[in-house]
Amino acid sequence: MQGRPFRDPDHLLAAADLAAARLTDAEWLEAIAAHPRIGEAGGHSPEASAREQSRAMRASAETLDTLAAENRHYESRFGHVFLIAAAGRSGDEILGELRRRMKNDAADELEEATGELRRIVQLRLGRMLSE
Repeated sequence: MQGRPFRDPDHLLAAADLAAARLTDAEWLEAIAAHPRIGEAGGHSPEASAREQSRAMRASAETLDTLAAENRHYESRFGHVFLIAAAGRSGDEILGELRRRMKNDAADELEEATGELRRIVQLRLGRMLSE
C-alpha cells in the first residue's frame, strides 16, 4: 500500500479506502469469496467473522434457518455470498437487509456488497489499531 509509513490511524484508513476504490469487479469478487456465509465459520479471518456475527448468531433457530435458506437463494441469484458488515446487527436485521437486497440487479448488488466490504475493512483496521 502506498503512503507508508502512515503518519496516523486516519491516514492508514484513508489509504485503505483509496486502495479499495481502485479494485476491479473481479478483484472485489475475489475478496468477497474470502468471507464465510452469515452464520457459518471460516473465511480468511474466522475469528473476526465469528466476533462480528456474534449478535446475529443469538437469533432464534427459525431466523437462523431462514437466513441460511435465503443465503443460498441469494448466492444462486448473484453468484457470491451475501456480504454485510454484521458487527452489532441482529439476525432479524441482517435477514431484512438480505431480503431488501434481493431486489437489486446484479450491478447494484455488487456495489452494495463492495460498500459493505469496505465497511468491514475499516472496522477491522480500526479494531487492530486500537488493540
